[in-house]
Amino acid sequence: MDYGEKGDQRRNEKNRIWNRILPANLRQLTPHWTLDAGLRYSTVSFDSTDYYITPRNGDGSGSKRYHQWLPMGSLNYKISPAWNVYLSAGRGFETPTINELSYRPDGQTGLNIGLQPSTSDTVELGSKLRLGNGTVSAALFQTDTDNELVVAESSGGRTSYANAGKTGGAAELALDQSLRWTGACIWLDAAGRHLPQRYVRQSRLYPSPDHSRRQSPAGHRAQHGYASLAFAPPEGWHAGAELRYERHSGQRRQQRAGPRHTVAGVNAGYRFTRNRWALDVFSRVDACSIAVTSVR
Repeated sequence: MDYGEKGDQRRNEKNRIWNRILPANLRQLTPHWTLDAGLRYSTVSFDSTDYYITPRNGDGSGSKRYHQWLPMGSLNYKISPAWNVYLSAGRGFETPTINELSYRPDGQTGLNIGLQPSTSDTVELGSKLRLGNGTVSAALFQTDTDNELVVAESSGGRTSYANAGKTGGAAELALDQSLRWTGACIWLDAAGRHLPQRYVRQSRLYPSPDHSRRQSPAGHRAQHGYASLAFAPPEGWHAGAELRYERHSGQRRQQRAGPRHTVAGVNAGYRFTRNRWALDVFSRVDACSIAVTSVR
């Protein structure tokens, strides 16, 4: 197993990171309709001062600031006191970490200031029903992500990151009731997650005049399935079983085949509670089936 490379000192720096958020909310109520809306302005700033400067290691100091408006809204309709449906949408914002900003794909000194934050837009449609002592809920959502952060190159103990374009969305159907029965089916389409070799010369961050070297990133597709059944009271005996399925493949015609696997598991245990303390003793058994087919 490769645990990385350990060698001479390469870094000695002081990093400062701070975040400012300005939220705003709006709520409107009627006998059947509820509207929740919000708007947040988020600013994340990075500042790095490099103290390890040698003839072979230049000054890697730098600063970078990211900012984004993040709207969200949810519309809820109460069909009855025990049943409602809702539609919600919102935007997410994920900046690179200081480690992901530390090295540039072109090997030059300084922060990777061309690295963009990952943004996501999510829409969810769902319904919740209170039935006896439990609840039944179903939800369908889709998430589209721009500028997903991926590894561009790793060499000599240094890893640089880049944006891989746009990924697709996912869908999930879930239920939850008194016996904690849950099921989920997720579909994920992701384009551009695998970068071509020598991404540095094809990157839009540090483009090369040699356009003949440009390549289109290979697409990636994954299907996930999940189902579980569990009896989980607040204390005493609890037990459950679950089934997971996953398959990966490429989007290109010659890359349709891909590895897939199924994992089935059962668990049982006993939960002790006393005042504000809890102790859970449990055992779990998994059985895994893996099928691998060739990917050309």
